[in-house]
Amino acid sequence: MKRTLPAALFALISVLSGAAMADDLTLRAAGSLKAPMSDIAAQFETLSGHQVTLDFGPSGLLRERILSGAPTDLFASANMAHPEDVAGQRGGTVIAFASNMLCALTQPEIAATPDTLLDLMLSPRVRLGTSTPQADPAGDYAWMLFDRAEALQAGAAARLKAKALTLTGGADAPKPPADRTVYAMVMEQRAADIFLTYCTNAVLAAQEAPGLKIVPIPDSLAVGATYGLLVLNDRKPAVELGRYIAGPDGRAVLEKYGFGAPSKPAER
Repeated sequence: MKRTLPAALFALISVLSGAAMADDLTLRAAGSLKAPMSDIAAQFETLSGHQVTLDFGPSGLLRERILSGAPTDLFASANMAHPEDVAGQRGGTVIAFASNMLCALTQPEIAATPDTLLDLMLSPRVRLGTSTPQADPAGDYAWMLFDRAEALQAGAAARLKAKALTLTGGADAPKPPADRTVYAMVMEQRAADIFLTYCTNAVLAAQEAPGLKIVPIPDSLAVGATYGLLVLNDRKPAVELGRYIAGPDGRAVLEKYGFGAPSKPAER
């Protein structure tokens, strides 16, 4: 009996540990969701007892990681296209759960207003930064803004795309320290005079690096982003986390960080 009791206890511990691990979750989410999703995951862990492992990054790169086989229970993207692509290959239904807008983040000496923003972006003296198209939806949205500029000034789209510096969001883009935002880091390094990013990112960057200014995009150029959420399996904890993110508690956290209610994206 003395020999079998430790073995029995070990077997029980192994079973319980395996059950706990089976209930753990992996959520891969757009980098712009880092602040709210970290809070939401912490709340869900407290309420449910399930551990949530978080992986943040450019949505396009996360899509590639998931389709390459990285274990994933939920995918929260800064657009609808990437999770819809994953759902088409792996199954599941994509829901819109939040929205965002592009803003211009500028250096302190850049005297920009919504009315003068386009002329400044076109100026050869002004360095214009964006994220990386295809890898990061923020870059795709910036390119959409450039296309809108074509209706205001002939040739503007080509000029803006030619001069844009893709400073973030790519596979080889520099990574900031854990306690910093990449946008504040890039602007403090003075890699750009104007950087087009989500308004929520711009707010966090300006809080981190006082002196940076946020300029709203004029209606004639404005581009909105709709965020999509995909639950990749029917495990109960994954479904529950998906409902929590899209439900009142999750939305309250998202709103606290400046995200809007879900809406149909401009690119759709």
